[in-house]
Amino acid sequence: MSPVFQLTEASVRLGQGGVQALCEVSLTIQPGERVALVGANGSGKSSLLRLLHGLLKPAADQLQVDAAQRQAMLFQRPYLLRLSVLRNVALGLWLGGVPWAAAKARALQALAQAGLADLAQRNARELSVGQVQRVALVRALAARPQVLLLDEPSASLDPHAKREVEALLGRLAAQPDMTLVFASHNLGQVKRLASRVIYLEHGRVLADLPVAEFFSGPALPSRYPQAHAFLKGELV
Repeated sequence: MSPVFQLTEASVRLGQGGVQALCEVSLTIQPGERVALVGANGSGKSSLLRLLHGLLKPAADQLQVDAAQRQAMLFQRPYLLRLSVLRNVALGLWLGGVPWAAAKARALQALAQAGLADLAQRNARELSVGQVQRVALVRALAARPQVLLLDEPSASLDPHAKREVEALLGRLAAQPDMTLVFASHNLGQVKRLASRVIYLEHGRVLADLPVAEFFSGPALPSRYPQAHAFLKGELV
């Protein structure tokens, strides 16, 4: 089976000043993996997600993507139009070529599956932050992606909203054919959802381990001291 993503010493610079966002990143992500990106602020997590989604380009031909795998991305601060929730979800499908009537039916089905059917006719700009995040996630899922990229999916949410978003993500992660790549500062969430953890620092991958080894592996302090320091709270 072909990898979903394959990076080979990929580097990215941002802006006119050429700030190094990613430096010689090499990794392979297989279909069905649940990969968490962790690290301090500015470590390169968001840049890596944007690179995988095609919003950033590596310095050379260093990224291979399985084009047969449909992907969607949920940003940390999603934007909804001043329309009903139903129209916000349906519009993305319509822009992707789905006829409007079918797009509305599929959007309503996606909202119902996420327990949000009661919000369908609400103005999306009147929703709470947690509701916006869940609707944006449903909007991404309505496109039926096989690969979902998420940037801090529950950041800035209250505990109740975090639980709701994570419950929805948990159902996704349980699907064997869904590839999930998400950045998170919530290490409890990483433990619950991820099968693999990639630790970044200053745009470099310094650890890439199964979730159990990342959090409790005996070799972590000696082989991956920066990741160990991050887990102890010494790096923020």
